[in-house]
Amino acid sequence: MILCCGEALIDMLPRQTTDGGNAFAPHAGGAVFNTAIALGRLGAPVQFFSGLSSDLFGDILRHELTASGVDSSPVAISDRPTTLAFVTLTDGHASYAFYDENTAGRMLSDDDLPPVQADALFFGGISLVVEPCGAVYQHLMQREAPTKVTMIDPNIRPSFITDEAAYRQRLNSMLGMADIIKTSDEDLAWITGGTDARALFDGGAKAAVILLTRGADGVTVLTRDDQADVAAEKATVVDTVGAGDTFSAGFLAHLQRSGHLTKDNFAQTSLDDLQAATAFGAKVAAITVSRAGANPPWAHEL
Repeated sequence: MILCCGEALIDMLPRQTTDGGNAFAPHAGGAVFNTAIALGRLGAPVQFFSGLSSDLFGDILRHELTASGVDSSPVAISDRPTTLAFVTLTDGHASYAFYDENTAGRMLSDDDLPPVQADALFFGGISLVVEPCGAVYQHLMQREAPTKVTMIDPNIRPSFITDEAAYRQRLNSMLGMADIIKTSDEDLAWITGGTDARALFDGGAKAAVILLTRGADGVTVLTRDDQADVAAEKATVVDTVGAGDTFSAGFLAHLQRSGHLTKDNFAQTSLDDLQAATAFGAKVAAITVSRAGANPPWAHEL
């Protein structure tokens, strides 16, 4: 079982009305939510932990989780509002304006932390930026990392960060605990100020593997002793919403199916095993970018 821990929100995606006017359409989203959805559609056993609202947007999120085969029983439900992210697209690349004050997802406490039966936990997204939920996810990782495989994808949104020093402190702590770090080239530049992913190892990360995604240029898989490049799958890009989230899901799903996603077995994972999981993640992500919005593929589409 894989437990995805982080935000679920409503992406308000740009659309045009029948008379040519501008509008926004609500779609279930959020980086960690997208990863959980993609895992469920790939047939991986997956649970989701976050704070969800009892409002109409929360109903949309819960329905999508159930429809995609995700177990949402760990979720903390409240009557606070749902986080909204208004999306604008420039040449297919998304930028976001977030509305997150006092939301169900943000106002988690340690009392909401679920018992964990999963073998692996996934963290990331804007849920690590703000209080109090950021601290709650950090505490969960601290509690589970000694015995469970943990993966983090910071998926940094600079416009959402208001206290950079506090966020960097949390991020450095969680990067230091994770077994798997996934970072885009843009995220890496924000974290380290450079382009060499090995700087994360030098900065104290204990991870066994770093996955550096470079869009159409593919993915570099780095271990402490070796590295390899995996080519991106060719695709006609409609937009990149959810691409990285889907890649993470494909990577984890492949490791889970091959029996490597337990703490003991992951320590024995070879570079070839990691390359195979990375190639599968790239294949899954290529389908996502070929259609509008975060719409990960189902297993039968592969």
